[in-house]
Amino acid sequence: MSKLLEVKVPDIGDFKNVPVIEILVKPGDAVNKEDSLVTLESDKATMEVPSPAAGVVKELKLKVGDKVSKGMLMLLLEAREARPAAAPAETAAAAEVPAPQPAAGAAAPIAPATRPAPAVPPAAHAPSATAALPAVVGQETARAHASPSVRRFAHELGVDLARIAGSGPKNRILKEDVQAYVKAELTRPPAAAGGPGFAPPLPQIDFAKFGPVETRPLSRIKKLSGANLHRNWVTIPHITQHDEADITELEAFREAQAEEAKRRGARFTLLSFLMKASVVALRQFPEFNASLAHDGESLVVKGYFHIGIAVDTPSGLVVPVIRDVDKKGLLELAAELGKVSARMREGKIAPADLQGGCFSISSLGGIGGTLFTPIINAPEVAILGVGRAALKPVYRDGQFVPRLMLPLSLSYDHRVIDGAQGARFISYLSAVLSDIRRLVL
Repeated sequence: MSKLLEVKVPDIGDFKNVPVIEILVKPGDAVNKEDSLVTLESDKATMEVPSPAAGVVKELKLKVGDKVSKGMLMLLLEAREARPAAAPAETAAAAEVPAPQPAAGAAAPIAPATRPAPAVPPAAHAPSATAALPAVVGQETARAHASPSVRRFAHELGVDLARIAGSGPKNRILKEDVQAYVKAELTRPPAAAGGPGFAPPLPQIDFAKFGPVETRPLSRIKKLSGANLHRNWVTIPHITQHDEADITELEAFREAQAEEAKRRGARFTLLSFLMKASVVALRQFPEFNASLAHDGESLVVKGYFHIGIAVDTPSGLVVPVIRDVDKKGLLELAAELGKVSARMREGKIAPADLQGGCFSISSLGGIGGTLFTPIINAPEVAILGVGRAALKPVYRDGQFVPRLMLPLSLSYDHRVIDGAQGARFISYLSAVLSDIRRLVL
C-alpha cells in the first residue's frame, strides 16, 4: 500500500522567507528516507531538507527562488509503506518534516570566530512589526510597510525605513530594498566638510589594463557576513588586548588524554580547554557575558554560557554556538565540536545553531600566526583570538626554561568594558590556562 504525504518546511529557527536555492528532486523520482529534497539558504547557512519517508515524488509545490517559512508545503510524496492510521492531529504533525537535530557535536579549532572576525548570528528575538526603532527615526518608520524581519535588518544597519521606497506587493519594503539603499548611500559622493555623510567611495579601477585578471563572485555567506563585519567594525569602538598563556602543563595533559578521547570518538583539541577557561573568566567578569541594550543605556547580563566558535567552511566563515558550555565536560565538548564542524562544512547546520552566543573564540592556531585583532561578534561585547603556540625561553627560578606559550588577543567593546577590565580579564584567563586545576574551582 502507499500513502500520500505532504512534506512541509521544517523548523528553521527564527528565520522566515528563506530562499530556495536548489530543488534536488523532480516528479517521478524515487527517494529514500533522509534523502535531501530541497536546499534552503538562510543568512548564515545552507540547509538540505531531508525526506521523512521512502517513496516517489508526486508533485512539487515550489520552485527555485521561492521564499519559504516553517510549515509551508514543499511537495507531495507517495510513501512506499503503509502507516498505521493516526489521529488527525498526529497526521498533521507527521506531515511536518522534523528539522535536522544538531548532533551533540562541534568543530575543531579551525578558524573559530576568525577571518579574523566571526560572522554575526541574527538577533535572538525579532521585534514586532511596530517595534520601536531609534527615536531619531520617528513615526514615519513605524508606519512603513515592512515585515518584522526586514525591520530588524534595517534596525541593525541603522537605516530609516521611511526613506526607502518598497518594491514588493503594495509597496512593501523588502530586504533587497534595504540593501540597495545602503549600497546607494555608500556610493554617494561625500558630504561637505563638517557635515554628516558616508566615507568617499573607492576609486573605480580597470585592473585588466595592468595584466590578466579573473573575476570570481563572492559566496552568499561571504557577502552577508561581510556586511555584518563592516557594520560591527564601524559601529563598535574596538580595543584589543594582547597577552600570552603558559600552556605547557595543559598541553601535556591534553596529549596524555588524546587516546582516551579517540576511543570515545572525539578529537581532543585545545579548543575544549579554551571554551571551559572562557566560562571560568566570564563568571569572574560578568560584564563580558553581556550585551548592550538597544537604548545604549543598560547592560543585559546573561545567566547562561553559550560560546560561539567560528568554523572555516568552503563558502566562508560561519559561527555555530555551543550551548551550556559550563555544564559539559572537556571530552563532551570535544565530541560536540567535531560533529558541529562536520555539519557546518556539509551545509547541514540549522539556523538556530547560529544564535544565542554570549562570547566568541577565533582560533587561528591550526593555521599559524601570533597576534591579531578579531572583530567583535555583535551583539556580544568581546571575542577571544588565539594564535599558534610556540616554545619560548622563559626566565623562572633564576634560569631560562623552555615553555609553551599561547598568544591571546582579546577584542572588546569600549562602550561596555574599559581598558583596566580588559587587562584583568585576559590576565585571569591566561592564569586559568596556565593552571588548569582552576577549571574545577
